[in-house]
Amino acid sequence: MNVGVMGGTFDPIHKGHLIVADEARTCLDLAVVLFVPAGQPWLKMDSPISSTEHRVNMVRLAIADKPHFKLSTVEVERPGPTYTVDTMAELQIQFGVENNLYFILGWDNLNQLPQWREPSRLIKICHLVAVPRVGYPAPDLASLETVLPGLSQRVILLDEPRIDINASEIRRRVGRGLSIHHLVPEAVERYIKLHRLYLIEG
Repeated sequence: MNVGVMGGTFDPIHKGHLIVADEARTCLDLAVVLFVPAGQPWLKMDSPISSTEHRVNMVRLAIADKPHFKLSTVEVERPGPTYTVDTMAELQIQFGVENNLYFILGWDNLNQLPQWREPSRLIKICHLVAVPRVGYPAPDLASLETVLPGLSQRVILLDEPRIDINASEIRRRVGRGLSIHHLVPEAVERYIKLHRLYLIEG
């Protein structure tokens, strides 16, 4: 079985996340895509993020009507900083080594992979599915290969979709009283309004 894994802060989850996950699922014949909200992302240790409860609830609402998408709370249940390699190792135990894990990330994040925790171990645990990020060039696999030997055999580069939606812009729009109806699922929009999220920004 092929299992996709999409990690992120999801503050908030938006339509771009869902489109990317569906594209990867279709292209790679993934049986399921796990959405894994980050606990305390080590790259954002100095950045304020919404509570775990709100971010998990928004993911749950966003994927409620999508049978191929599932929520995993593996990261938010783990104390301390969140590292992808630890998450994928834990998921490998959960699903068994006979199943293939595909970690979905942006082109920009793939370029940063050498700075991640134990990247050589990570690429042994799972395949990496790199999707376009508007404003960022395609990864230079040849250069990355010199730093992380074997990487190119474990990476799948997708050319689509090219989605120009980001969570920081959504937060800014909410803070300014602008509509986000076209950017997030309706249930997520209602949740943000109900709990008055992001109103301090902007």
